[in-house]
Amino acid sequence: MTEVLVEVDDLKVHFPIKRGVFLDRTVGHVKAVDGVDLRIEKGRTYGLVGESGCGKSTLGRALLQLTKPTGGRVNFDGTELTTLPPKQLRQMRKRMQMIFQDPMSSLDPRQNVESILTEGLQAHGIGGDRTERRKLIAKTLDAVGLPQWALSRYPHEFSGGQRQRIGIARAVVLNPELIVADEPVSALDVSIQAQVINLLGDLQEELGLTYLVIAHDLAVVKHISDTVGVMYLGGLVEEASSDDIYRRPLHPYTRALMSAVPVPDPEVEDRRERILLAGDLPSPANPPTGCRFHTRCPWAQPTKCRDDRPSLRIIGTGTHRVACHWAEQIETGEIRPHAVKAEITADGAGAKDAHGALETALETPGGPVV
Repeated sequence: MTEVLVEVDDLKVHFPIKRGVFLDRTVGHVKAVDGVDLRIEKGRTYGLVGESGCGKSTLGRALLQLTKPTGGRVNFDGTELTTLPPKQLRQMRKRMQMIFQDPMSSLDPRQNVESILTEGLQAHGIGGDRTERRKLIAKTLDAVGLPQWALSRYPHEFSGGQRQRIGIARAVVLNPELIVADEPVSALDVSIQAQVINLLGDLQEELGLTYLVIAHDLAVVKHISDTVGVMYLGGLVEEASSDDIYRRPLHPYTRALMSAVPVPDPEVEDRRERILLAGDLPSPANPPTGCRFHTRCPWAQPTKCRDDRPSLRIIGTGTHRVACHWAEQIETGEIRPHAVKAEITADGAGAKDAHGALETALETPGGPVV
């Protein structure tokens, strides 16, 4: 069996909602991540997908302890990160790195490429002197497909794809074991996306890296991932191998996502069924009771769905896990889809408070990016 590098158990990240003029009172919480369990095997890629606001990026940051979890466990290669003292956690940083979504905002415009890549090496005491560090940097630039003259250039002098390669080089130069890639290609042109995805695959094969890839582009996730987890409103609703989840989506939300993926065959595209979800994503400050998808689910039933939150359970004999009470009946056609009337799950004030709490957290160092 493949060795597990990362184990996440019942991970929660809740941000307080403050109200008051003179004395801030906590009147609720934004449940950005609420009870996530997942495993990432060493040398493999775990793809995390879901619509904007479901908590994907916050989960990735909490896994690296950039955002402090409210509850749960994050075990990295036998070490519990949530209880690790700051000094020891800092020492673990070189084994866990992150590639950010926007390469321009994540790179210091006042530093040239050599300074950007040297900073991490100096912080972790890697390389004895400048000459040795330059050799490490030169080797890393070759690995990510950048020329040596890039060392003296600044981020604004590069294209978007080249800047993302610099971000990848900054993560890889420390020789980490785990890389969390948060929307690594969403800001790039389609042709450049393919180059960066292939680069990540080549680096994984060459260096034995383990990836958590966060994305909303299902085609990207399918191409790069071994295991795919689908996230909705702070929790995982389905998890399976990449081929299995695209061939046989079981959760209603996953089915809706897959129905939106274009098919490069006009006849098939015209005939296939599309699932249009009613209403907007409910507020994470006031999530629906029971199954959090039941307010938009075409297969929702009067029993269980509104009152009992389903846990991830294995369907069949493999490793396909689904958080749905009626997954088997939906798959066999015993339960048919029906029209859904949009429901209001949070009043205007609650939604406004949730939005304000997220804005405050975003402005706080180490705050979330949901």
